[in-house]
Amino acid sequence: MERPEEGTPQGGVISPILANVYLHYALDLWFEKVIRRHCQGEAYLIRYADDFVALFRYKQDAEMFYQTLGARLGKFNLTLAEEKTRIISFSCFRKYERTSFIFLGVEFRWGTSRNNKDIIKRCTSRKKMQRAFAEFTEWCRENRNQRIRKQAAEVTLKLKGHYNYFGLAGNYRCLAQYFSATMRIWYRWLNRRSQRRSYNWAEFTRMTQVYEIPRPRITEQWTRYSWVNSA
Repeated sequence: MERPEEGTPQGGVISPILANVYLHYALDLWFEKVIRRHCQGEAYLIRYADDFVALFRYKQDAEMFYQTLGARLGKFNLTLAEEKTRIISFSCFRKYERTSFIFLGVEFRWGTSRNNKDIIKRCTSRKKMQRAFAEFTEWCRENRNQRIRKQAAEVTLKLKGHYNYFGLAGNYRCLAQYFSATMRIWYRWLNRRSQRRSYNWAEFTRMTQVYEIPRPRITEQWTRYSWVNSA
């Protein structure tokens, strides 16, 4: 067994924890004590592990932060992912630019509500959706010969986990797309277990009802401060 002396294991449980601790000193405190003091307007930093979004009222503040960020992280032997780092204009007054960004697998863009009010719309990113389909397909391939009851229990957990994470207000369409696609994938793999077809679609649908496979649902809880918490 190899024990790396540098870095953290990709996908390891400990990796986000170590990233949070390390970047608290490398980024969070620096942003709070240095960057914000030099900004002409409001400035905020939202971060989880090594993914973060910085928000500024004025463009010159964003440019100042962007120009100094690389040097700051370099002091801690860290580098920016250039393909993921950029400055964008993201304002309700410039919705016509149709800018968007992705943070933690969620795409953010400006839109209007049913009452014609400006809102930030959130949906599952296309890349995250494609990865989820690939992972579910691989799971079905590896577990297609397990008993149906056991498979149904695992599928239920996977769907609930997806709904709990991506069940954001306004994201029902993506949840429904995920549910429909995973059911089709599961259906195909169940029928590959032998040369004889196991289910037709009507029988498969009844099976999902018997095992109470959860349908898509919005899980986000709206509170007085929910808009700040979900930004």
